Amino acid sequence: MDVLADVVTAMKTGPASSGRTEVRGPWGLRFEGSVGAGFHLVLQGTAWLLTPDADPIQLGPGDAVLLPRGLEHALADHPDSPITDFDPAVDFDPETVSQGPGARALLLCGTYRLDRERPHPVLSKLPDVVVVPADPGRHRSLHTAISMMGEELDAQRPGAAAVVPALVDALLVLILRAWFENNDCPTDRGWARALTDPAVVQSLELIHERPGAAWTVADLAADVGLSRAAFARRFTEAVGEPPLTYLSRWRMTTAARLLRDHDRPLATVAKEIGYTSEFAFAKAFKRDFGVPPGTYRKQLIPV
Repeated sequence: MDVLADVVTAMKTGPASSGRTEVRGPWGLRFEGSVGAGFHLVLQGTAWLLTPDADPIQLGPGDAVLLPRGLEHALADHPDSPITDFDPAVDFDPETVSQGPGARALLLCGTYRLDRERPHPVLSKLPDVVVVPADPGRHRSLHTAISMMGEELDAQRPGAAAVVPALVDALLVLILRAWFENNDCPTDRGWARALTDPAVVQSLELIHERPGAAWTVADLAADVGLSRAAFARRFTEAVGEPPLTYLSRWRMTTAARLLRDHDRPLATVAKEIGYTSEFAFAKAFKRDFGVPPGTYRKQLIPV
């Protein structure tokens, strides 16, 4: 069980949207706040990332930016360049959105559709802006993917329409993995530690692989070779909540995914996540989501 991949899969509520944007200076594009997680890749050239409450950040070829909470922001060739509103759903042009006399930049901009009502701590604990700079010596998978996207989009080769979406889907995991690796410190709390501490990650794998099992803290501790107290302390420090609290959270996240992606009977869903009765499951689900599971499923069905 790959915990990070499982979390990202559970959080996605639909396909990512993305588009190629070619600009020539002077240029500036304002992106309104969105319900998804915005992302940008600088494939060629340079850009400045401008956010309301932080200093401008200069970006270069191969740099990746993720905005987990859809923060309003702008990209520009210079912090002082005029900024125009830019709606990716309307304004994406396969050729260019700004044609000036200055330097050329090629960008890939888009949005991931993620569950914002119950974000997983992997995402909710991230800062508003995540920047992973190009580093030839690290994160080879991420930078290989970015390089491939640049080639596909710039050359408009046959089959690019199939290749690019697959790379975009993989990009979210690659950016998150690179971020945690860049910020990992064995003495720090947080998911950078949770995903690298052998005992913690092994227990997370057990929970994710079998969310319906009747786990106890003692069971998980024994499986990872720690005393109950030592395991509970280590898990809570890294993950940010006790093991059984996380288990309950993950069970409800799994239930929401099953209701969203499958048409299994509610009794089957309840059993898969460890509830012995449909009634008990429905009560717990409503406590977390505000509506019964049947209503939640109906709300997801297009009219």
